This record gives sequence, structure tokens and C-alpha cells, in this order.
Amino acid sequence: MHEFSMAIEVINLAQREAGKNSASVIQEITIEVGDLSGVEADAFETALEMLVKGSILESAAISIIRTSGKGRCNSCNIEFEMNHRMATCPKCQCFPSEISGGEEFRVVSLMVD
Repeated sequence: MHEFSMAIEVINLAQREAGKNSASVIQEITIEVGDLSGVEADAFETALEMLVKGSILESAAISIIRTSGKGRCNSCNIEFEMNHRMATCPKCQCFPSEISGGEEFRVVSLMVD
């Protein structure tokens, strides 16, 4: 389960950023997890909840934003939502020629005190 190691990296990143800003407390962290990122959002959230105990994120409000995948079909020239990488165009059943969203995994914001 790589979500566990991803959660550790998010905690490490938060600690580094807090240190850069001489902050002792992180009030809030927002993390974006795309449906096509390869990270299972629920498993990541569970791992993060387990690992924050005793860390700088222990009392932080943790917000996870899930973004759906988006694909563009060359045949129909339409953009459509994708909940997995093998999703096909709902109009012509072709595979998308371009994925334009949902691959994100990033810390969007960090509020320190």
C-alpha cells in the first residue's frame, strides 16, 4: 500500500515547510488527489489519519479534495469524465487521445501559525 508512504511524505513536507516559516503549529492542510493519480484517496486519508498522531499535523484540519479524471476524444472532440484510465468516450466508445485532469496528487495549501 503506497498510500502509507505518500502520507509519510506529506507529513515530512509539512514539517519542512513549518520549519522554513518558524511555525510550531499547522492549522490546516489541503491535499488534492486525482482519480487517475494512482493514489486511492480513501486509503491515503486513513493512512494520514493514523500517522499524524504525534506529528506537526496532529491538530490540523485536513481537507482532501478529490478531482475526477477528464479525457478528450479526438473522434468526437468532446471532453468527458473518467473514473479510471481505461474509460472510453461515452459517445463513440473510443479511448481518449488526451487526459486533461485527474492525475494530480499535491499539497494545495498549508496554513501555519
